[in-house]
Amino acid sequence: MRQNLLFRSWFYFRQGWSIYFAFIFAAINTMVTTYYLAIEKIPSLKEIFPSFALYVFTLSSIAIPILIVIGYIHVKRSQAYKAEIDVQFEVNPYFKKILLNSEEILRQQSIVSDILIKLAKNEKLTEKEFTNIMDIKNKLEENVNDKAFKRLD
Repeated sequence: MRQNLLFRSWFYFRQGWSIYFAFIFAAINTMVTTYYLAIEKIPSLKEIFPSFALYVFTLSSIAIPILIVIGYIHVKRSQAYKAEIDVQFEVNPYFKKILLNSEEILRQQSIVSDILIKLAKNEKLTEKEFTNIMDIKNKLEENVNDKAFKRLD
């Protein structure tokens, strides 16, 4: 982890900046700019929003629900979010590893279930079934010993 400290710090900095600071700063900047450069200069708008506080309250009460709906549509209804996840999956080897592990676990669990059913019926395992169990055991050991995907703490 010490090798990664600089890169981890850079990652956390970007997350803090882009998700929190830049978002809040951009919202405040937009409200201040639109009020003092647009609304204050147009008398009819100045009558509707006589104070900056009223403008912020009105804009927030309208914009927040609209942005929630837009965010919901982005995540639940549009193809854009699905495309983002596809790209993340393509470039992140850990996602592939999780998927492959999940598929292998399900396959192995099915084999183990078949063997347990057979043993519950007091039936003997064939040599092929026993070999299959040993293959599964060896694959699991290889997977556990795979250093490329172990966490670097």
